[in-house]
Amino acid sequence: MTNKIRNEADAENLRIGHQIRDLRKAKGITLVEMAERIKRSVGYVSQVERGVSALPIPILQAICKVLDVQMSWFFHTDLEAPLEEVNHIVRGDSRRSLNFAGTGIREELLSPRLSGQLQMILTTFSPGAGTVARERKGEEGGLLQAGTIELGIGEKRFLLSTGDSFILTGDEPHWVRNPSDSEDAVVVWTISGGGY
Repeated sequence: MTNKIRNEADAENLRIGHQIRDLRKAKGITLVEMAERIKRSVGYVSQVERGVSALPIPILQAICKVLDVQMSWFFHTDLEAPLEEVNHIVRGDSRRSLNFAGTGIREELLSPRLSGQLQMILTTFSPGAGTVARERKGEEGGLLQAGTIELGIGEKRFLLSTGDSFILTGDEPHWVRNPSDSEDAVVVWTISGGGY
């Protein structure tokens, strides 16, 4: 293996390892839990996250199952971003995304990483799609860019239209649903406290 190929493989291992670590932390999964669920040692998981150990496809598939993402989550154009932009800028054509199969919900990461104290997410709700009631530890807010959403906070329900915004404190469960039969709803979320 030439030095150039070895360096490219090391960079790829490091990139994927950091994405695994960021997503694991964002979902509140400990190293010990990850290791138990993929049937590997804590040391091995730590080495993968630091880009020190190679990551065979079956192990990556097991990690994806634990993190509830498809393998394609890790195969994006992150390396094409200029080095000075990596921790600061996400270009519109190179966002990491998650499609929640069968739910009609697609999320795109607008933040350069998931491990910071502030994340921005773009969520598209297909007609009729919505979330179940949930609570987050920190505050979060949203701006409805397109369409209409029904927002439930505790026992209250609100109908929001394009341009409306909202804040959720995390004190009560909340849910979001697109009541339209024909139009997508698009929400830009800001989530504090690394709670995605």
